Amino acid sequence: MIHKLEPAILVKDYPDQGLVKGNMGAVVMVHDGGKAFEVEFVILAGDTLGVLTLTADEIRPISARDVPHVRVA
Repeated sequence: MIHKLEPAILVKDYPDQGLVKGNMGAVVMVHDGGKAFEVEFVILAGDTLGVLTLTADEIRPISARDVPHVRVA
């Protein structure tokens, strides 16, 4: 389970929010014992791109094989 303040990776695109599969965010709140999460996504300058309420199947924990990637929001 992903815990509060841990990174999380999107597993699908959210074009209406400007977010794409693979974007990394930080869990800011855990709901219902891990059934849902508030995840904040920021740009590298620190500004918030969006905060989404996501279910456990919409995010995943980071893995040792993940590669950081930069794109323009």
